[in-house]
Amino acid sequence: MTGSIDAWAIAGKLLALAALAAAISAGLMVLLRPLLARYAMARPNARSSHLEPTPQGGGIAVIAAAVVVAAAAAVFMPALVSDHRQLTILFIAAVGLAIVGVTDDIRPLEAMPRLALQAAAVALVIYAVPAELRVIGVLPWWLERLLILLGGVWLVNLVNFMDGIDWMTVAEVTPITAALAAFGLIGALPPDATLVAAGLCGAMLGFAPFNRPVARVFLGDVGSLPIGLLLGWLLLVLAGNGHLAAAALLPLYYLADATVTLLWRLFKGHSIMQAHRSHFYQQAVDAGRPVPQVIAGVFLLNLALAALALAAILVPSRAFHIVLVAIGLVLVTLLLRSFAKGKKPT
Repeated sequence: MTGSIDAWAIAGKLLALAALAAAISAGLMVLLRPLLARYAMARPNARSSHLEPTPQGGGIAVIAAAVVVAAAAAVFMPALVSDHRQLTILFIAAVGLAIVGVTDDIRPLEAMPRLALQAAAVALVIYAVPAELRVIGVLPWWLERLLILLGGVWLVNLVNFMDGIDWMTVAEVTPITAALAAFGLIGALPPDATLVAAGLCGAMLGFAPFNRPVARVFLGDVGSLPIGLLLGWLLLVLAGNGHLAAAALLPLYYLADATVTLLWRLFKGHSIMQAHRSHFYQQAVDAGRPVPQVIAGVFLLNLALAALALAAILVPSRAFHIVLVAIGLVLVTLLLRSFAKGKKPT
């Protein structure tokens, strides 16, 4: 996106679309909450962070709002959509994962069929990506695509794993998608991805008041799974546009918390298929840290990671990128250590 006048005009359209997505998401939440309270209640158990039965499935509103806004933009603002085929396939895969998620919210699925359906959705998105899009050009094309598939499935799952306390996914997804939309305005993302980022950001903002601690509605698998898919596609496009460091920095907290927790559970001989309360943010809450304080730490860290990602985009230096990623890792490590000790971040 070039030209200051064009950039400002597009920024205005993106803000309007984000506001529309927020309004649709909030409106759907008001309409859906009584239905969710009747058919999709999350009841407390030993691994829960909530004390009272709470409706889940708010992700229906988030995904529906993002899809509706993108479809409306494709019709009324065709300049914002350059690849209708890719966008259509992306949303088919996202809606498919949402169906898997809502089924799992109502009646839990077995682990292997669920994983296979997730892999199919990620594979469909990879199929839609242009063949010439490369992230690590030195690797054989087939190996890179295989690694992207594995990474995509992991991202879908880790967003689901990390959605364990009120506002956690809001604190992660909102700054990431806002940053991605801003990156699109300076040409780091194509119009399609910029549109999806703005729509998802707005949809999450519309959901946020209902998930504010103490939450009246949870996102549910119907939201966390397709949100992970959409984030994975956005980060893939960003990396494929030559901004691998920025794509690694944006989700670094989620990647670190979920991956370190998984590896630690494997080391201790625990089942990775079993639900648990071992994540660092859960340790902080269990140690007595108020949920809003934990969320504030995650949100501020994500703002810092977004700033580092912006620096990586603006300065095309590999050595500088290594330094930025190292700084990001240090910041993430400090917050994880703080969570594990149950102390306030410093």
